[in-house]
Amino acid sequence: MQQALKIRDQLILLLPAVAIVFGMAAYMLGEGVFAIGFPLAVLLVYLLFNHIKGMYLFLLFCIPFSIQLDIIKDTLALSLPDEPFMWMLFGAGLLLFLGGIIKLPFWWYKDNIVQFVGLQLFFLIISVLFSKVPLLSVKFLLAKSWYLVCFFMLPMVFIRSKKDMRLVFSLMLAALSGCIIIVLSRHAYYLFSFSKIKEAVYLLFTNHVEYASLISMFLPLLWAAYKITRAERNKTKQLLALLIALFLVAVVLSYARAAILGLIFAVVCALAIKRKRVHYVMPVFYGLILLLLVYLIGFNGYTAFRPQRDKTYFRHNYTAHLSATLNKQDESAMERLYRWIAAVRMSRDEPITGFGPHSFYYYYKPYTLASFKTLASNNLEHSTTHNYFLLMLAEQGWPALLLYALLFPLLLSKAQRLYHTFNDPFYKYLSLGLIMLLAVNFVNNLFSELIETHKIGSLYYLSMALLVLLEEKQQSEISPASKIK
Repeated sequence: MQQALKIRDQLILLLPAVAIVFGMAAYMLGEGVFAIGFPLAVLLVYLLFNHIKGMYLFLLFCIPFSIQLDIIKDTLALSLPDEPFMWMLFGAGLLLFLGGIIKLPFWWYKDNIVQFVGLQLFFLIISVLFSKVPLLSVKFLLAKSWYLVCFFMLPMVFIRSKKDMRLVFSLMLAALSGCIIIVLSRHAYYLFSFSKIKEAVYLLFTNHVEYASLISMFLPLLWAAYKITRAERNKTKQLLALLIALFLVAVVLSYARAAILGLIFAVVCALAIKRKRVHYVMPVFYGLILLLLVYLIGFNGYTAFRPQRDKTYFRHNYTAHLSATLNKQDESAMERLYRWIAAVRMSRDEPITGFGPHSFYYYYKPYTLASFKTLASNNLEHSTTHNYFLLMLAEQGWPALLLYALLFPLLLSKAQRLYHTFNDPFYKYLSLGLIMLLAVNFVNNLFSELIETHKIGSLYYLSMALLVLLEEKQQSEISPASKIK
């Protein structure tokens, strides 16, 4: 009888899931949003009242292939099917936390990463209160709130064991692998042309940068899974090796420079952690950045980077694209510089609170320098700084920038401590894989600002949450005798 009930529950969960897959296919064939919406509503109602953990796991599975729909351009967008899941889990999670049904352990509140994220939220609220675009800033705060509840707090409830972690990894790997196969298949139609990568990722991803960022962030977890898998499970190791190769090919064919640099930086961080030298990485990195800024700003060195109007444009060949970047003739690179200068100049007027979240596009034009203008400066897509540090500076002020700058060294320090104190290879390599993921994200955000997007932001906060959880696992692994010692 119990077996029959279990099979029935699995079928009830499976049917709406299958309906969503067919609904997504119908939408991509032009059948409209309703094709996704109806089965999604059925699944949400069932899961919320019968299997909230299943709902959470399904949310994680949905994230990679969710599609963003613009309801009101640059004001209101909806991501399906993952965003309705986030809203309902956010509401349910808050009710469960406030009602005392779910309680976060005391050690969670004492963790320095949790406290840092709490400080970031505090200064974000301050920035919203003084925002010059209050409606957009409040919307930003709401989105940040459900990211934090869904991906930073709820993992403490739903992802506690190795079994949970393996399941989450498998679900996201399956979804991401499917996305890569779809994109590569579409890209193959264009003979993997550099100029057609946007068409290849269209619908599934906003642009090729988001696509490259997501798969390059997940790659270190694949490597960690390969290291964790025992030698006797040879077929599993072979499958993981093939998937690592698939992801690497996808990163290269995404033609995103930051994703490749991010993977290199992740390897550097991993080597530094293994040699217990990670505390040198960020001081050296930030020191070099500071010296560069002194030269660029203090000695007006930035004037040497003015674009050459007649030679600065988008290249349709990747080799020419890289060459143009080095020669200050690439349109996207020069447009970044145009906006970076504006962000720095904006900070002089609002150094503490910034102009408010989601305000950059509406205020940056008067702060630009005409001599750095490019063909892309009309900014029809309403994009922002293409640098998360400077976006924080312009929109939320110096406190937000400094907290973000200090958070990553803190994460590196935690990861090094976990790696060298864990005896269990599973947790040891998971901690290394997670910090490599965050290192890839760190570099990607030097050239973009994707933490606030549902695909990148979810993986970013989930990875930090798991590092916090691993801290607790590590404490429970230490014997009382070693604690005294």
